[in-house]
Amino acid sequence: MIKVIYEDNHLLVVEKPVNILSQGDDTNDKDMVNFLKQYVKEKYNKPGNVYIGLVHRLDRPVGGAMVFAKTSKAASRLSEQVRNKTFKKTYRAVIHGTMNKEKDTLKDYLYKNKKTNMVTVVRKDHKEAKNAELSYETLGKKDRFSLVEIDLKTGRSHQIRVQFANRNHPLFGDQRYGQDVNKVGQQISLWSHKIEIEHPTTKEKMEFVCEPPQEYPWDLFKK
Repeated sequence: MIKVIYEDNHLLVVEKPVNILSQGDDTNDKDMVNFLKQYVKEKYNKPGNVYIGLVHRLDRPVGGAMVFAKTSKAASRLSEQVRNKTFKKTYRAVIHGTMNKEKDTLKDYLYKNKKTNMVTVVRKDHKEAKNAELSYETLGKKDRFSLVEIDLKTGRSHQIRVQFANRNHPLFGDQRYGQDVNKVGQQISLWSHKIEIEHPTTKEKMEFVCEPPQEYPWDLFKK
């Protein structure tokens, strides 16, 4: 059962469960777009095809707030906000260790190897390098872990995971970029916590918040 955070005729904001694809791929595993088409079809008893527009993605193992469009007009307006960076995404993550600074901006150049689906930090003059930038603030520290809030400035593939791992503070549970300190079977601790947008038709500023699950290691940082 998908948890709906907000819904109107133009928008559908939901909590994406962990380990579900944002959009279908050649694995034919369950994905959010098809889940939500089914949800709308059943809720409103709609015959035929239902439109659900994918505006942004979350990596398969990442859960949290996700915004979808219910009309093509809403989809194009939200996509425009993504392009001009008024679609604001804030993440929370649990990382190993403690960053040197309580808050900072991380800037790197990233390269994605499409064959291995691995992303690495490279020099600026690498021919396929893409700039990556995020700001973070440390919200808590406990048991050799830190809870950080991340303001994502660029939406590169695996960006948050790679930028922290590159500074020897990989995310808890990330076996791809933190295999030395994480165990197989652990769930990555990266969560889409808050999304801020302008409503595609009313232009109203909207904010949607979705809290991480109260389970280890998130529960180390309970208020």
